[in-house]
Amino acid sequence: MTRIAVLGAGSWGTTLADLLARKGHDVTIWAYEPEVVASINRTHENALFLPGASLAPSLRAAGDARDAVRGAPVILSAAPSHAVRSVIGGVRGAVEPGALVVSATKGIENETLALMSDIVAQMLPDTRFAALSGPSFAQEVFEGQPTAVVAAAATLETARETQEIFATRRFRVYSNRDVVGVELAGALKNVIAVAAGMLEGLGLGHNPRAALITRGLAEITRLGLAMHADPMTFAGLAGMGDLILTTTGSLSRNRALGLALARGETLAEYSARHRTVAEGAYTSRAAAALAHKVGVEMPVTEKVCQILFDGKTATESMEELMERDLKSEQWR
Repeated sequence: MTRIAVLGAGSWGTTLADLLARKGHDVTIWAYEPEVVASINRTHENALFLPGASLAPSLRAAGDARDAVRGAPVILSAAPSHAVRSVIGGVRGAVEPGALVVSATKGIENETLALMSDIVAQMLPDTRFAALSGPSFAQEVFEGQPTAVVAAAATLETARETQEIFATRRFRVYSNRDVVGVELAGALKNVIAVAAGMLEGLGLGHNPRAALITRGLAEITRLGLAMHADPMTFAGLAGMGDLILTTTGSLSRNRALGLALARGETLAEYSARHRTVAEGAYTSRAAAALAHKVGVEMPVTEKVCQILFDGKTATESMEELMERDLKSEQWR
């Protein structure tokens, strides 16, 4: 049994905390919202972010993040990307040297364009890091549906340790050494999922969706290569696997945002109706800036960003993408 602190009690953090507790680990989950702490401790349910799900009786919730991580050799970071720096910074001094920090967050920090691994390295330099990513809707993982994900770390030893901690009979974990590729794939697929929702909201069919997924993967890979990621990562669970799930699955928050945008709703209007974060919205802005910084083209990502923040419509964006200069798919 390992003592594990989970930072972030959204649907994904809560689901993984429940999985770890049911596996026999000693798990404490920190929640920003006092009502979530009370709900988990009193009724064994996260009524705000995972309503109706009966959580493991041994799972405890805490309102103080420093108390949650103190003495824990493993920390699971599951806060939204925009909050990771403040959450991780808030527990500095309470984290054990050499602790394993596993990130389940899929995003890029907007202000700095940092990946979650960069933030953890800056804020907790004496810890080890792993990224956990792949096609995994929280609801289906909680239900025990067979799921396969990937744990990426700089060393095989750390990746395998993460595998052992999280793997169950229904939650299969593969190892990977490409941290940057796994993190980029997990973040950027959300942007393509927003675009997929817009296509569906416009009443378009299978042809445009297949084209979007394929060309979306191409530009994700292009950015990954510019940042020295392994191209094979993007054909795996963190890449193609998660991209297919998020662009086609009805449980995808990012796809749902795209549907709303196609109906004429603004990002502000959508956000006002939803407490949960659709990471693809803000990742589109960070990814477009990152692409510009490293000198690669990401036309789909740029159009999503323009629709979200510059008032461009989904219809005109699609037309502009289709009318771009003709190019070769592979030849340089």
